[in-house]
Amino acid sequence: MPDTNVTDDVNNHKRLSIGQQYTKRAFDIFFSFWALIFLAPVFLSIIILQKATSKESVFFRQERIGLKGRPFMIQKFRTMKEDAEENGPQLANEKELNKYTKLGLFLRRTHLDELPQLWNVLKGEMSFVGYRPERRYFIDQILKIDNRYIELYDMRPGITSEAAIYNGYTDTMEKMLLRLDMDLAYMKKSSIKTDLIILFKTIGMFF
Repeated sequence: MPDTNVTDDVNNHKRLSIGQQYTKRAFDIFFSFWALIFLAPVFLSIIILQKATSKESVFFRQERIGLKGRPFMIQKFRTMKEDAEENGPQLANEKELNKYTKLGLFLRRTHLDELPQLWNVLKGEMSFVGYRPERRYFIDQILKIDNRYIELYDMRPGITSEAAIYNGYTDTMEKMLLRLDMDLAYMKKSSIKTDLIILFKTIGMFF
């Protein structure tokens, strides 16, 4: 069942009133539910193509850290081979083509691999707009340089963000730190209006 409880967020957002927090959560539940239904043909097409072009599993689940520093399992369509990180956690590099499935780079570049996160949004683990959740390993690396990262735990992570729009995928530590600055700036000005602007900008990237 979707998590309709927003009390974890109360008093954490400096700019969102309690009413706005409930509005944001209601928005997440409503649109993630209908998006999952409306996009079912897209999900099915990707599943069929993945099965036809690769022996790898279709879906990818990985632990990420979210609201209040709690771990959760993020959902994605698989883009990299299952042995891509046999030597330990690595930042994705599109130049290493041998690590990707045949459909992987296409899914990654079009961001279609992120669609299963609609389920994370419906469950209350994520929001449509918020910082991109990271793995514990990379968070520890960031904290060695900038301990402000823990401030992000005061809000739900998101599918998209201003940092994701302008910074793209973070394949270097420098990009991770730039993304952190942008995410913290978003927290200070967060509002329903800001979220809608970010969502429209994200949708605009596909046209």
